[in-house]
Amino acid sequence: MNSSVDRSTILNRILDTATDNLRIAKILVRMGLDPNNITYDALLNWLFEIVLANITLANMFALIGAIFFVATLLMQRMVPLRVANMVGCTFFVISGALSGSVATFLLYLLLLPVNAVRLRQLLNLVKKARNATQGDRSMEWLKPFMIERRYRRGDRLFRKGDAATEMFLTVTGKFLVNEIGVELAPGRLMGELGFLTPNNRRTGTVECIEDGQVLTITYERLLEIYFQNDQQFGYYFLVLTSQRLLENNQRLQENISRLEATLAQEKAARQTSAGHGIA
Repeated sequence: MNSSVDRSTILNRILDTATDNLRIAKILVRMGLDPNNITYDALLNWLFEIVLANITLANMFALIGAIFFVATLLMQRMVPLRVANMVGCTFFVISGALSGSVATFLLYLLLLPVNAVRLRQLLNLVKKARNATQGDRSMEWLKPFMIERRYRRGDRLFRKGDAATEMFLTVTGKFLVNEIGVELAPGRLMGELGFLTPNNRRTGTVECIEDGQVLTITYERLLEIYFQNDQQFGYYFLVLTSQRLLENNQRLQENISRLEATLAQEKAARQTSAGHGIA
């Protein structure tokens, strides 16, 4: 009790000192306050009267809209953020209509469809990424985020050891991975492993062996998609790279099997030759 009285007394002294300043006194008069009678309680009563005078239906809707907008600043996932943003816009639209503020009404009315379109794109991306984890690894959903590029026969897309900054999707033409002699037909992904290597370096050399077209997307854009889509894309990308690693492992096993078979045939041939020599 004594501490609250002391604080009130201190604040009253501060207010008395402030009102001695002519400029502050003028400001207080404009605010509808008496410079000669400014106390802590008087200031609280003045603020309370302002709040009561401005409690209208329009302001209540604006307050709720502001709460949702502040909430978007605390969200890390894009889908809930877009939903909260749309709810906030809706309250501001109603507030603008009730208060007769055309600028507020039109601004937030235009923001609603923008957020709705972006939300739908995000949900579609999440859905397609989720389908991809269940076996559908089509890259059609990623094409709207990619840029077209054309190559002629003999052009080299990248070399082994080069800095990796983008991923490729073949559309037309043929491309060859020199190190393993694998030909990439349309619809194949290239350069995704560079996205996962610690130093972002190419793991192979790819050149164009038949004029064609590819779609490219930078690793920075891939990271944006990853963080914007509830991390479904991260799992999708993990499936893609795992498939590529399994294919490479299978190819390596086949090469080892062929090499073992060749060595076995050579050994058998040498033994046969040695047996004929003894005979």
